[in-house]
Amino acid sequence: MEDDDPLLSIGVFARRARLSPKALRVYDRQGLLTPDRVDAMTGYRYYRQSRLAAARLIVRLRGLDMPLARIAEVLAAPEPEAAGLVAAYWEGVERRVAAQRELAVHLRIQLSGGTEGMDKYEIRQRDVPEQVVLVEQRHVRPEDLSVWIPETCTRLEEEARAYGGVVAAPFVVYHGEVNEDSDGPVELCVPIDPLRGPEAAEAGTAVRTEPAHREAYTTLTKAQVEYPQILSAYDAVYRWIETNGGGETGPGREVYFADWASAGSATEVCDIAVPVA
Repeated sequence: MEDDDPLLSIGVFARRARLSPKALRVYDRQGLLTPDRVDAMTGYRYYRQSRLAAARLIVRLRGLDMPLARIAEVLAAPEPEAAGLVAAYWEGVERRVAAQRELAVHLRIQLSGGTEGMDKYEIRQRDVPEQVVLVEQRHVRPEDLSVWIPETCTRLEEEARAYGGVVAAPFVVYHGEVNEDSDGPVELCVPIDPLRGPEAAEAGTAVRTEPAHREAYTTLTKAQVEYPQILSAYDAVYRWIETNGGGETGPGREVYFADWASAGSATEVCDIAVPVA
């Protein structure tokens, strides 16, 4: 039966697969496409003709800029599941491109010194009392925020039940920039009854006191919270602070006052807030 599936030299196999011998050696090291035979004396690699389909699939997947690790998952999966993996990967690419398109628009406006779209954000002020909060701090990349924030909030809200429950809207404090080159840190805070703070501390729960402060803020819908649209809201708040002669006294934060899962895209869910003098 081997005559029906002959061995091909690496040069012949590469030409028929539309790959270079160098690429085949890389795929061998990655475990994607290992040779069927390696000559012990010469080190020449040989591949079965039936492997051409896998090799050509790799070429096409690389044409989608799919990382080699993801390609390995596709190759290892049965066909229906493999098709789903490709679809999921491409949906992610389209989401990323859409976000990058919005970011390019944002940067164009910013770099041209324009204020286009800034007037859609109403900036207000309020006084926030001292709060005792359960906290978790983490270094997080932009693409991980949409998972880390709700998961951590749910976990801290569960912990808060032991201390009388959540008494105010949870908020996320950005102690450092979160972008493609920086990962924070970011701190999620869940307010609890101040009288139960010592009890939480004695139990070993991470807890701290958030000082009373005045803050400038604007309210966003769920659609406006999406990155990078949210950057425009931050810019609007900081621009307002600068224009009104104030100065920020603490890091920016996002206050989540609505149920995210059930909210529609036009539902107000979050305040972008910055402590001010």
